[in-house]
Amino acid sequence: MPDLPNRPRYAARLNAFKTGLEGKPTAADMIARAGTVEGLDAADLNYPDHFADHSPEALSEILAGNGMALNGLAMRYYTDPGFRLGAFTNPDDKVRQAAIDITKRGLDALAAMGGNLMTLWMGQDGVDYSFQGDYARMWDDTINAIQAVADHNRDIDIAIEYKPNEPRAYALMPDIGTTLLAVREADRPNLGVTLDFAHVLYADEIPAHSARLIGRHSKLLGVHLNDGYGKRDDGLMVGSVHPVQTVELFVELDRMGYDGVLYFDTFPDHGGLDPCAEARANIMMAERLRAVATSLYGDEELEAAIARQDATAALAIVADALYGSGK
Repeated sequence: MPDLPNRPRYAARLNAFKTGLEGKPTAADMIARAGTVEGLDAADLNYPDHFADHSPEALSEILAGNGMALNGLAMRYYTDPGFRLGAFTNPDDKVRQAAIDITKRGLDALAAMGGNLMTLWMGQDGVDYSFQGDYARMWDDTINAIQAVADHNRDIDIAIEYKPNEPRAYALMPDIGTTLLAVREADRPNLGVTLDFAHVLYADEIPAHSARLIGRHSKLLGVHLNDGYGKRDDGLMVGSVHPVQTVELFVELDRMGYDGVLYFDTFPDHGGLDPCAEARANIMMAERLRAVATSLYGDEELEAAIARQDATAALAIVADALYGSGK
């Protein structure tokens, strides 16, 4: 297993840190609160939301002042009611161009901050009803938009984050296969995929398998850790429901040599949890499960069990690593 790099390791969903803050919290307020969590050393900012009160330069200073690095930006089209019928798939040419233009402004802001990762979650691009969308046109418009965005600054990586639905009833990029098809068709060297654990469960996929497919056919540009029951995007704490699948994902990431930031895309605000305590719990679980994955990486008995698809032998080895020997 490769040594962990001397770089930031953990980031969290910044909007979770609004909980408990008085008035209308700014990005600076949320960054300051997140910065109090030991081990949380990076942040993703939403564009344009988190730039409403601060310039890119000011946000860079705020991050540094709180001991945090910039992991990247994420576009947020769904907060604009003008994109309710889609951003890249909108039937109005002017609205589609507006979505491309705002994304380019986001890329410029990211470049001004010295960042190199933009995540596109296109949940508003899709349909709600049969006979609502021209599927061929929606696909072509999306591929053209992705190409235009990727070409705007070839030094910045563009990551597609897929999810079956929400806010649209059916998203145009709902699963790993469709997303990889789009990445292949767009055919840009700075294009890749972000894997979100809960989204993968929601898409009825296995996280480690989806990660391997991304590594085989594209680039894994980001990993969002969380958990859930697979019926929606629950955003529960890391390893709270699927610890074994989380460990399997970590082992696969080690095999792939992934050394990027791990982003906790969890929703403590939904359940009234203290966001700082929840972030500490995420870090604790991630560290413990990663340590288990480290002990399993390259384990010859486990690899032999997997090679012969011996699930009982594999489970015994994983159980010993997770819970201690039962002997």
